[in-house]
Amino acid sequence: MPFTILFLAAIWAGAQNALAGGGSFITLPALMFTGMDARAANITSTIALFPGQIATAWTGRNLVASAKALSFRALAIISMVGGAIGAVLLLITPASLFARLVPWLVLFATGVFAWGSFAPKPEADARLGRSGTAVAQFLIAIYGGYFGGGIGILMLAALTAAGFVIRAAGATKNVLAACMNASAFAIFLFSPEVRWLQAAVCGAGAVAGGLIGARMLAHVNETALRIFVILIGIALTIGLFLRSLQPPILG
Repeated sequence: MPFTILFLAAIWAGAQNALAGGGSFITLPALMFTGMDARAANITSTIALFPGQIATAWTGRNLVASAKALSFRALAIISMVGGAIGAVLLLITPASLFARLVPWLVLFATGVFAWGSFAPKPEADARLGRSGTAVAQFLIAIYGGYFGGGIGILMLAALTAAGFVIRAAGATKNVLAACMNASAFAIFLFSPEVRWLQAAVCGAGAVAGGLIGARMLAHVNETALRIFVILIGIALTIGLFLRSLQPPILG
């Protein structure tokens, strides 16, 4: 039964990612529902969703661009290095500490998603220079390797501030997300905390959901979907905070 729920949740998450983003709000609790702790669920989710990110990045590769002050190659290298650092930081974070951090990370990701979805867009003359673009992408990549919720919105904000037009920013952030998660994926492959059965079930569901979501793009109210994602994030945040307040069960 838990694996059936996981597969259905992964289909939902894959479709949600294709339509508006925020699929990790679904996969994290679904994986935890199968019996793993928050850190193992986060690691397993990264492994499971990486193939879908590669497919998304490949689909939009022709729209990838460079920032005016920084080449795409430099952005990709920065993303891979930052993603590796974030992955290592996650592995050395004690599971009990990460469990206490997760509600705050989900709260942050929900806030970022809401801000990116509904906040006024920056003025056209608001531009990051070479150093600002590099630092912003490096910090986002570290966060992406560590947790990852909301990285798409964060990168869209940084890339548009660096001078990208929105279509190029969308395609470029997909490839950069794949770059940072490639580093995390390579590191997590050797982690004993990966639950391969759950990863396979989740990955298959996410791919199916992504295909469904791609077909639904022209028929879904994106604003309503983004509001729904935010409500899920709020509910998940509350649930995780309540869970963190529960006393440990002594065996």
